[in-house]
Formats: sequence, structure tokens, C-alpha cells
Amino acid sequence: MRRCVRGVLVVLTLCGSLISAVPAQAAEERPAAPVPLERLFDNVAVSDDERPAGADFDGAGASLSARDLRAAGWTPGRTLTVQGARLTWPERQPGEPDNVRAAGQDVRVTGRGDALAFLVAGTAGTEVGGPGTITYANGTRSAYRLTAPDWRTGPLATKAVALPHINTPGGQLAERARLYVVTVPLAPGRAVASVRLPRAAGLHVFALSVRTATQGWTGSWATSTGGYAAVGPWTDRTLRLVVHTSAGGPRVRVRFDNTFAAAPVRIGSATVAVQASGAASRGTPVPLSFGGAAGVEIPAGAQAYSDPLGFAVPADTNLLVSFHLPGTVAAAPVHRLAQQRSYVSEPGDHAADGSAGAYTSVISSWPLLAGVDVGGGPGSVVLLGDSITDGDRSTVDANRRWPDVLADRLLAQNTVPRYGVLNQGVSGNRVVTDRYPGDGVSTDTAGVSALHRFDRDVLAQPSVRTAVVFEGVNDLRWDTSAEQVIAGLREIAARGHARGVRMLAATILPCEGEARCTAAVDAERVAVNEWIRDGEVFDGVLDFDAVVRDPQRPSRMLPAYDSGDHLHPGDAGLAALAESVDLRLLRS
Repeated sequence: MRRCVRGVLVVLTLCGSLISAVPAQAAEERPAAPVPLERLFDNVAVSDDERPAGADFDGAGASLSARDLRAAGWTPGRTLTVQGARLTWPERQPGEPDNVRAAGQDVRVTGRGDALAFLVAGTAGTEVGGPGTITYANGTRSAYRLTAPDWRTGPLATKAVALPHINTPGGQLAERARLYVVTVPLAPGRAVASVRLPRAAGLHVFALSVRTATQGWTGSWATSTGGYAAVGPWTDRTLRLVVHTSAGGPRVRVRFDNTFAAAPVRIGSATVAVQASGAASRGTPVPLSFGGAAGVEIPAGAQAYSDPLGFAVPADTNLLVSFHLPGTVAAAPVHRLAQQRSYVSEPGDHAADGSAGAYTSVISSWPLLAGVDVGGGPGSVVLLGDSITDGDRSTVDANRRWPDVLADRLLAQNTVPRYGVLNQGVSGNRVVTDRYPGDGVSTDTAGVSALHRFDRDVLAQPSVRTAVVFEGVNDLRWDTSAEQVIAGLREIAARGHARGVRMLAATILPCEGEARCTAAVDAERVAVNEWIRDGEVFDGVLDFDAVVRDPQRPSRMLPAYDSGDHLHPGDAGLAALAESVDLRLLRS
């Protein structure tokens, strides 16, 4: 067989006979038509635990455990929702091809949305990736870059799921295997027709889909998962969580997140109601459904959205979201600092109870529940922050966090749209360092870094228009340099802009008097704030430092705004932050 040479006749011979003769350039101009991803599968990643040599994911004989995948709820053909994207785990049995090695293949993908989501992992021993191309139905194209962490060494903080073992021909290893969901932006408003994968040795793609745009929904309440913590244990109990709405609307859906989990969790039933007082509802709680069923099992690392429900959600009101846990739950994804009392029942399914009688225990965290969306509305503003945004030191049950006050201001005016306000503050959170490692049961619920949670907590939120980043003091207090914080903030701004999100930054508050807020830390804080004010990286600045600092001593907070610990503003200081926001900056 003769080798092809550009621009000359290509002659292919086999055993002396002529097979075909076409100009090489013409052959290159007629690529194969895009086909569904599963028709391109050319690698076996999953092995039967009794026959581990039946798969070779990484070229060295190692593979994923079918038993571990089943235990995590990742069964063949199952559709999982991760970061708001619906992805189907390949409907293949152990030992069958279940992924494609990215080598420039054209994949048929359709739909409109804000992002393309890939279920991927690398096997090169390090992060691997490359450029690809998205083709739209109108014939236009856009470039993207896909990067996948390694399945054995990548960060646990960003994984979709981690499995406890790796299979090898020589036996099973007690070593974490990771799978990742990575999203890349799409051109707004265009229907996708196909995707050309990168050419990247060691990059494996299991599934991809268009993340459907969340038009028609506005986020009214949300919270970030700060870790996977020991709870209860709860067996046959109903949780009744109290959450405070920002925007209202005629329909509702709720979202449960099993983020960071190693096993599925089952919700037997769920309801929504307006709070009367305590655990008592105003009227009979209304049942929620999931794909038409009363309950849902959420695989490890995945999410579940309830079906849209015609239910009038008032703005600026406490809701009761109740859900029954029929099994035993000893650990769960948790937002620790709720600053709000919620309730746990005596044994039994009490989700439909209007009275408070069965709810005899109080908790001060939000397990599993991550979002409440309302139908219609102008979209959402997301506030990405630490304990100051989380409301630490604000009055419990009073909804006096600065995001709450900002939401009230938006509801009381007509200058800009009345956006929903989503509080994604996590107490103790940092810009560039993970406090919670991202896997396993942990007593630290300060979350993964803002960089590592940005996709989940900001970009995947419903109809996000504007994001405010208000973090950095915890990094500086724990010896991260101003340069590192600035680099992290710069990356966050770039990632938001790539998705069409308006990005604002808030300056870091003074904290002299708190044990770790030394003069050296304050100098770093001033450097970060100068960059925020002058760097022209963000679309606008909320100068919170100028709002609360003492003019006579700018390194400390005004006593009237200080909660007493010199780090967190009290109710008056939090209100001052919210009142200082020029609402016109929020307009996308």
C-alpha cells in the first residue's frame, strides 16, 4: 500500500490490484459524518470484579470496578444529573467498550443550552486535554478547550464521583478512581449539531450532552454544600428545612444535591409549604414529584430536580421543604451554617403533616437540599463568598444576612429587574485552597475552594445573570499571598465572562483585632483591594472595605458595624454592605 502524498493521486493497492484512486485533498474535504458517541467507543474502562483483566482503561491493564459503580448508583444506561447537565452512563456491560479515546472524532450532539458537558477522565498520569470544535445547526462554529484530570491523581475536590478501588490483572487496589464532569461554553442561542473531540492521547470521554438553558426559571434560594458530614444517624425520619425566598413565582421546583457522597441516598417523598411558625405550615404541604414518582434515588455525586409544580411561592417568605428519608443516613452533604432552625421528625413519613407535632428535634444546618427555583422572573444574581456572605454572627431565624437585605432592596424598586438572589457563601471558604478535601466524611465543612466550586455554585445555577465574588480574607489570614489571591480572582472572572456572566468583585473588609489579622495580613489585604479597584478585570466593584472601615484607623472595622469578633460584621454592618450596592451594577 503506497503512502498518501498531499496534492497528488492517492493509489491504494492490495496484492497488486487497484482499489481506489482519488485526489488526496478531495478525500480530506469529505470527513465522516458525525455519529452518536457510543458508536465510537474504542476502549474498555469497566471490568467485572471477578475478571479484572477484561478491561484495560489506562493501557497498563487497570480499570474501574463494576461493583463500585453499582454501589455508587452509576449503573449502565442510567441518566445522572451533575452540575445541572443530564449525562447517561454508558449502557454497556463490564468488559464491553464504554468510552472513546479522544482523537478528533466528530460526534452527533443536539440541543440548545449554555454549556456542553463532558463526562471524562484522563489516563496520562497528569491533566490532559486539547482544543475541539462545536458546529451549530446554522453552519457556524466555535472553538473550545477540554481538559480532563487524571483518573488516579486528579483533584478530589472537582470530581463527579470517586470509587474506592482500582481493578488490575494482579488484584484490586484500595485506591481512589475519579470521574469528572467538565463543561465548556456554547454560543448563546444557537442549536448544536455536532462536536469534534480534541486530539489528546489519554483523554477518555464516556458521555456528553448539551446542558439545557434554564430559561423560564429564576433561582429564589440556594446554598452551597460545604462538606460531607456525619449526621443523625437518621433512619425513617423526615427533615423539614426552613429556607427564605428572594424572588417569588407561580411555579416551584427544588433541587437536592448528593455532592461529595460515596453512595446513593433515597428520598421517599417530599413536600413544599409556606411556613406558619416553627415546623407548622400554612395550609397543607403540597407533594413534589420526581419524574412522576413520589420519591427519587440520587446517585453519588449527582443531583435531583423535582418536577415543576404549580405552587404560588411568595417573595421574601419562609418556605418549609420536607422530605422523608426511609433508609439510614449517617452522613450527608451539608451546608453547616444555616443561621436558621430546621426540624427533624420522630420516625415515619411526616412530609405531608401540616402540624409541627412530629418534629421534635432541631438542626441548624441544611443537609441535601441545595436550591429552590420559581417559574418566570428575570434570572438570578449569585453571591459567591465566605462566612460574611453566609451570615455568620447575624441574628438566627431573622434573615439579616447581607444577601437577604439586598434581595429586599431589589423587591422594593423598579430601576433594575427584580432578580432572585442566591447566597453561595460558605463559612471558612477560601479562593484558592480547599478546606474540605472533596471526598470522605469530614468534620471540616468550609468547602472546596471558590475556584473548585465555581462551576457548580455559580455557572450551573438557573438563569444566572450576574455574580459577585466576595472572598479572600481567609486565604490571607492563613498565609496565602496577595498575588495568589489575585490570580484566583482573575481566573474566576475569566471563567464567568466566558459564559456571558456579568462579574463583580467586592473588596475585602478590614479585620484588625482578630487574632490572625496581623499588620502583614492587612498589607496583603490592601494590595488585593487595590488590584480589585484598579485592575479592570471585573465589570464593577462593590467597595465594601470603604463602607465598614474606621476612617481613623482603616485597618479595623467601625465599632458600630463590628459583631464583636472584629472579623464579621453584625446585623448593622451586614445591612450597610447591602445598602451600599448600586443596584444598576447588577444589570446584566
